[in-house]
Amino acid sequence: MSISRYETAARMSRVVVHNQTAYLCGQVAEDHSVGIQEQTRTMLAKVDALLASVGSDREQLLSATIYLKNMSLFAEMNGVWDNWVPSGFAPARACVEAKMASPELLVEISVIAAIPQ
Repeated sequence: MSISRYETAARMSRVVVHNQTAYLCGQVAEDHSVGIQEQTRTMLAKVDALLASVGSDREQLLSATIYLKNMSLFAEMNGVWDNWVPSGFAPARACVEAKMASPELLVEISVIAAIPQ
């Protein structure tokens, strides 16, 4: 059994790979001061970069858990999400309202993706 950890610090790894599956830690926006659409865009760009770093991409998504500061942001976040997920490749997904680690954060995502061989 092989487990690979990437960008590991004392508290967490940004990506853990096991059995051709990538587990990403929660990703948030680059700029916490912008609105939900821009926070969602930059958050998903970070997901793209992390997936690419381990040989995967958004067409390999298996599962996504999205945390919103307030469910009133759901439709705007989904507008960005729906344009980001390739047609026919939507993962299993949950979206919940959650108290965020920082008051400026509006959205966070954690994803699991396959790594093609």
